[in-house]
Amino acid sequence: MTDLILASASPRRLALLEQIGVAPDKVCPADIDETPLAGEAPHRYVVRMAATKAEKIAADNPGYFVLAADTAVACARRILPKAETRDQAAACLDLLSGRRHSVYGGICLMTPDGTKLTRSVKTAVIFSRLHSSEKRSYLDSGEWRGKAGGYAIQGQAALFVRKIIGSYSNVVGLGLFETARLLKGRGVIK
Repeated sequence: MTDLILASASPRRLALLEQIGVAPDKVCPADIDETPLAGEAPHRYVVRMAATKAEKIAADNPGYFVLAADTAVACARRILPKAETRDQAAACLDLLSGRRHSVYGGICLMTPDGTKLTRSVKTAVIFSRLHSSEKRSYLDSGEWRGKAGGYAIQGQAALFVRKIIGSYSNVVGLGLFETARLLKGRGVIK
């Protein structure tokens, strides 16, 4: 494997890469402004975020491949926040309850020569209607903290998911099929 940096603080993304046999040489989170632009479509937002993270880390680490990703949960064109408070998480769950929503993933691979390759992934997720006791129990768990849309599908929120259409790994935090294709295409992995 060629030298690779994962530009992410997410333990889920690191675990997903390990699942496909990819172990980055370094993990360097990129501290960037993640505010969506006015009217920005969710699929454009996640690609812009992933590219901005990759560019920032690549600028300080010449000679490396840099992989970055971003995830957003959206109802129609509305991007939901990464829940930081119980009230934010509750508002997200209320909005998602009994509805279909989309999880968008943006992936960017910066090569040592400065080439920027991006991909986007969209997964549809359909939630069951949440009862107040289910919602309260989930909020009490604290699992929602820092999660896009206020939930983690790989945890207790799996109980809410009636159906998923598309990439499960994208909902967790990194579309593995698309990531592996990017890495293989540039010879980072075999």
